[in-house]
Amino acid sequence: MHLWYSLVDLVLPFEWMQYAFMKNALLGVLLVTPIFGLLGTMIVNNKMAFFSDSLGHSALTGIAIGVILGIKNPVWSILFFSVLITIAILFVKEANTASTDTIIGVFSSTAVALGIVILSRNGGFNKYSGYLIGDLLSISPSDLLTLGIVFVLVILLWVVMFNKLLLSSMNQSLARSRGISVKLYEYLFTIMMAVIVTISIQWVGILIISSLLIIPAASSRNIAKNMRQYHIYSVLIAVVSGLAGLILSYFWGTATGATIVLITSGFFALTFVVKLRLG
Repeated sequence: MHLWYSLVDLVLPFEWMQYAFMKNALLGVLLVTPIFGLLGTMIVNNKMAFFSDSLGHSALTGIAIGVILGIKNPVWSILFFSVLITIAILFVKEANTASTDTIIGVFSSTAVALGIVILSRNGGFNKYSGYLIGDLLSISPSDLLTLGIVFVLVILLWVVMFNKLLLSSMNQSLARSRGISVKLYEYLFTIMMAVIVTISIQWVGILIISSLLIIPAASSRNIAKNMRQYHIYSVLIAVVSGLAGLILSYFWGTATGATIVLITSGFFALTFVVKLRLG
């Protein structure tokens, strides 16, 4: 961390960047926003926006499970429940008893209700309300180490599985004819998404994490002409929004995650106008 602090002092010699918590938050933004930009492209392509939203909502039940079990760090209980609900949704979806959005809606609303019921016993919900909006400025060096490991793993997995994952999402019959296990890659991607949501939710917030996964990719889709541009623009929009949101939230005294969402929404409006003008 000392090397990072020295680099920031050299490159960004501003008063607002002299604080350790801002340097930590800056590195956090640079690690997590590219992941959001990448994963968001596949989420938008596969029309999984509702699914990513349900993962955020399920965090409440994950926290509740951690409270019941006496787990000090709720991230582990959130991760366990997020992966569990991901597998459950995919398993029920394969039964074809209801539409995907209906299944996700049932699981999501049940998870939220269960989490609120448990956490609100004896008026104890207020102590966990911080998870609703997150606090990026509270990120610690140990958190950054975890984020760094996750960042490297996601990039490696993306490089290895992207082509097969893309083909599986576009044409499952063709993917199967080429020996690709569609179910395996669907499970891998959704579990990877659950891990990212879980790791990030304490800093980004339950209420807005889905927006940060979707809006950069949706904005990119408005102006991208091919798959390469789609990914590049999505990552750039996510990173720029993250950096601008961090700086503006410092001066405005606002919630960082919500400020970032507002900026990404501005990008979506801008790219939408560009799309309309270009026809």
